[in-house]
Amino acid sequence: MRPPSAAAPSRPPTGAGPTPSPAGAGGDPTPSRDSAGAGRATPGPTPAVDDGFDLGHHGDAELRPGLVDLAVNVQRRPMPDWLRKPIVAALDDLAAYPDPAPARAAVAARHRRPEAEVLLTAGAAEGFVLLARALRGARRPVVVHPQFTEPEAALRAAGHRVDRVVLAAEDGFRLDPTRVPADADLVFVGNPTNPTSVLHPAETVAALARPGRVLVVDEAFADTTVAPDGADRGEPESLAARRDLPGLVVVRSFTKTWGLAGLRIGYLLGPADLIARLAAVQPLWAVSTPALAAATACASPVAVEAERQIAARIAADRAHLVRRLGELPPVRVAGTPASAFVLIHLPGAARVRLALRQRGFAVRRGDTFPGLGPDWLRVAVRDTATTDRFVAALADILEV
Repeated sequence: MRPPSAAAPSRPPTGAGPTPSPAGAGGDPTPSRDSAGAGRATPGPTPAVDDGFDLGHHGDAELRPGLVDLAVNVQRRPMPDWLRKPIVAALDDLAAYPDPAPARAAVAARHRRPEAEVLLTAGAAEGFVLLARALRGARRPVVVHPQFTEPEAALRAAGHRVDRVVLAAEDGFRLDPTRVPADADLVFVGNPTNPTSVLHPAETVAALARPGRVLVVDEAFADTTVAPDGADRGEPESLAARRDLPGLVVVRSFTKTWGLAGLRIGYLLGPADLIARLAAVQPLWAVSTPALAAATACASPVAVEAERQIAARIAADRAHLVRRLGELPPVRVAGTPASAFVLIHLPGAARVRLALRQRGFAVRRGDTFPGLGPDWLRVAVRDTATTDRFVAALADILEV
């Protein structure tokens, strides 16, 4: 059942930014942005304008039949029976309206929070739309870039004027909380951040929280992270269980680790009164019965244990990828990667990306992320054999 509706703020939107045009279905546009200044920090927040960044472009647009997928950060492993069986069983219940209560209870238990602090969504992306719509009264929304572009796209579509704080490549894309303006009352940041794969310390992110501000932390890839020393400390920098930080909303997804992009299941964690406001603008029955069954299964102790094993495997495969990329002198891996992908800087990357397609590999272009440019590519972590084939193709293109 939907929580009681809460009154929306009376303040009108602060101004409509240009609406980003969606990426062409399966198109292969050639990056045209100048790389000058890309990856450099700006001295202060900059207004988001219609500056050529295609915020609607995502990795799936890079794919074609026959290409090895290094563009989409979704694991493609056989689905375990404990997940497949409840999803299949849910098909017998499609005549009934979805009941989110069991899944909400399972997610709340996983994160040791009351059920009123959980809102299930049709993927993490829906969460950004709900936040943008429910918080139209925000006076100064700020998005920390480079990061997933949907938060800014959702804000602009809802009529917000967005400021950007752009982190610097030369500083490893590390977060400096002092660069976020004190009067920003709605702040979005990723951790670990897509596309940089940088994992910020939890306390650095927490330093952004303050009374009168909604702090949105995108943790869609948190379940892919491990402690640098290999110790079993769960998701080392997650804020998902923190209830002491004012205005904190954590965005989560089951998509990446369990290969559920087509099912659309994510959730928001936050203060009960704010979760109620977000639920009030969510369409009825937004999450399907099969997706709810998946959420219940993926929030179980069995799933959490399996996630830790998958995260450890990703870490080993990522280390292999970084090591092999380090053998190619023109390639520079950005920051300290901590998730299921790495960001690389490579002069002429736009040309290289097209050449890789001709050799059977799809990688994610970087120029659609504010703060990057055409000399950046994002590469998904895959098994070592796939990585070796990819690096061989890349070396052949670079003639190294």
